[in-house]
Amino acid sequence: MTTSLTRRGMLAATAALGAAGPASAEAGALRREDLSATTDDGVRLHVREVSPASPRGAPLILLHGARAPGVASFDLPVAGGSLAGDLALRLNRRVYLLDARGYGASQRPAAMSRPPGESRPLTRAYEVARDIDAARALASRRAGGDRVGLVGWATGGLWAGFYAALRPETVSGLAILNGLYGGADTHPMLGPGSPVAQPGQPRRFDPATGGYALYPAASLLGAWERGIPSADKDAWRDPAIAQALAAAVLASDPESGAHAPPQFRAPLGALEDSFYQACGRRLYDAGSITAPTLLLRAEHDFWSRQADLDAFVADAARAPSVKVVSLPGATHFAHLDRPERGRDRLLAELADHFQGTRA
Repeated sequence: MTTSLTRRGMLAATAALGAAGPASAEAGALRREDLSATTDDGVRLHVREVSPASPRGAPLILLHGARAPGVASFDLPVAGGSLAGDLALRLNRRVYLLDARGYGASQRPAAMSRPPGESRPLTRAYEVARDIDAARALASRRAGGDRVGLVGWATGGLWAGFYAALRPETVSGLAILNGLYGGADTHPMLGPGSPVAQPGQPRRFDPATGGYALYPAASLLGAWERGIPSADKDAWRDPAIAQALAAAVLASDPESGAHAPPQFRAPLGALEDSFYQACGRRLYDAGSITAPTLLLRAEHDFWSRQADLDAFVADAARAPSVKVVSLPGATHFAHLDRPERGRDRLLAELADHFQGTRA
């Protein structure tokens, strides 16, 4: 049967998040610490470190997508809800969760305290590249060495690829899950003439869309449900994970409770960047990437396209290896799906890929 967001379930999930929320906490064999970094243009960022007892090798940075920030995406305090924790244990490495500017506990642009229509889309990929560099510098100081592995989910895949092309000498390995690249000019949601296109200019993003948007938690879960090819949504996802995700995205915005129902803010620069990729425009050149690369796409993903994988592979002439993997049965939220619905395969592929990129 379909999971519903009951008040009791939301309260329980919120309590679990609060119990796991100290700046430094032990959880089994893992240690969690909430840190801060500052970009070269003066933006304060939140970065969570998830570390095993005796980590070795290049750390990983996980990059969230367009709506849910880092902890909500990758470190939920329920079984099967922490990709960060599972990777830290399997690889025996430090894993870092970055909230890009405008998301979660990172500094938000001043425009996000004003009505959305008073600014153009906020937090573009070229800005997030600065955020990744600040997180990389932080991880390097704590772990030693200058290089990091990058894992990007959805829009995080754009950010990871963008940075890996811009600063190839700093990236030891790259993995992109359900990411766009600009391989085609048709898309089921975005692209030329879509609702976010400028009137009369079908290949230009409409600046009137605004700087950010407000989302209820149910909108995020609805996107997940629409990708599940079954009336029984619980067959693909654990209800406890759905409840924890909903609680985490609302808890990530201190102003969420000011709305009825509660809503969290997310910048729309990611949507503008994604629109142009959906129009067939490549915002970075995979030919500049020199790291071993893993491209993953879920069978039931609604965001990425096969054409994006094909174009990336064709362009990535300098990468020593590019492996393309389909995740049968998985959805856009593969890292939160049930183990047998693609999550186990995702973990195995990521572990195998980054075991080969120790330094």
